[in-house]
Amino acid sequence: MTIEAISFLPPIAMPVLAPSDAIDLAAGSGAAASTPLSAPSGQFAAWFSQQLTQANTQLQTADHGVQQLAAGDASNLHQVMINLEQAKLSMQLVMQVRNHVLDAYRELLQMQV
Repeated sequence: MTIEAISFLPPIAMPVLAPSDAIDLAAGSGAAASTPLSAPSGQFAAWFSQQLTQANTQLQTADHGVQQLAAGDASNLHQVMINLEQAKLSMQLVMQVRNHVLDAYRELLQMQV
């Protein structure tokens, strides 16, 4: 399978992360600069919510296609299989992001303060 064969897939919008807070190395302590830390902007949450919505839509489309296929109403078996594969890949992406977020959270919990 070549890249041209999958060019019909819509591009995935990657989240734009805000630059991390500057570290004041001149102070010698390596601590964060004297400016207070700002709250997260929520861009990752918005991106993840969008991906969940997209995965849910793809799952519903694939489910509808399978129901039509089972009833004998499906006109294009190939499109049903492509929809199933897209739904599967979207769900795998969501699960991998979820697993990595949970691993990072567990790692933060284990840190000694």
